[in-house]
Amino acid sequence: MAVTSSAGCACRSPDAHPVQGEAAGAGEGPVLLYRALGLGDFLAAVPAYRAVQRARPDHQIVLAAPAWLEPLARLTGAVDRLLPARELEPLAWAGPPLAYAVNLHGRGPRSHQVLQALRPAQLLAFACPAAGYLAGPRWREDEHETRRWCRLLAHFGIPADPDELDLPHPPVPAPVGGATVVHPGASTPARRWAPERFAQVARYLAGRGHEVVLTGTTEERPLAERVAALAGLPRAAVLAGATTVEELAALVADARLVVSNDTGVAHLASAYRTPSVVLFGPVPPRRWGPPRRPQHLSLTGDAGRIDRIPVARVIRAVARVEYAISARR
Repeated sequence: MAVTSSAGCACRSPDAHPVQGEAAGAGEGPVLLYRALGLGDFLAAVPAYRAVQRARPDHQIVLAAPAWLEPLARLTGAVDRLLPARELEPLAWAGPPLAYAVNLHGRGPRSHQVLQALRPAQLLAFACPAAGYLAGPRWREDEHETRRWCRLLAHFGIPADPDELDLPHPPVPAPVGGATVVHPGASTPARRWAPERFAQVARYLAGRGHEVVLTGTTEERPLAERVAALAGLPRAAVLAGATTVEELAALVADARLVVSNDTGVAHLASAYRTPSVVLFGPVPPRRWGPPRRPQHLSLTGDAGRIDRIPVARVIRAVARVEYAISARR
């Protein structure tokens, strides 16, 4: 499918509410998927996008998400159009009446209200009394993010497979082929492992022949430069702020290994089945961790604190992942 910009749950729930198109008063209008969040959030919901597209192949599928995610939305094969959106702000929808609006953003009430303002024929969302909406299933706080949205769709009679995370390679070359990606950033301090520890791991990997590069946002470039300096890596190894989202995806797709905090780059590693070691805290891996595959390992510290993960444990995890991959080969 072409995307254009305008600026285990693979079974039906026992209490499913089937969505029946015209029978439900929905008509043939577009389907709007709402997920106005960041990279990791976008990737965690890919199985849900694909499930909706399969269930509604005759409808235009519109994803309301940040505009910079458009190249990756195209790669899902499930989205016809991206509607640029900011988190919990009103949506600038000027198209025909919506057949369905699917809240893949949150539990409400504000996310529900953003969609209710568009007057879709049918809203698919979690139950939220504060938004006057009771048709959906109940929200479960301690649930893996990908399975959460698959369960929501199953409730409405739309089967979704939470393992359907893979993406095709972007149509751009990787900035560096076969690199080992170290990603020391994250959106909040509590989710960032210490740069000094990342530097020790990066130095260890470089000493074993890995071509280490450091990724991150433009704002995270000073952090990446600090890690590079502490690890004795050249400034050219710092790619933070120097890649487009497509180039970052290509870098991870072609990478030898990813060592990252729990953030978007870790989800890219899952999407491309790239060997990864992901550090978690305070949110546990059971809620945001990669799928259970031998090439992915999740680590968390005592009491869920990322700062309690020792360097030696990360290095052992790298060795385990590399051994698992070599054994499979």
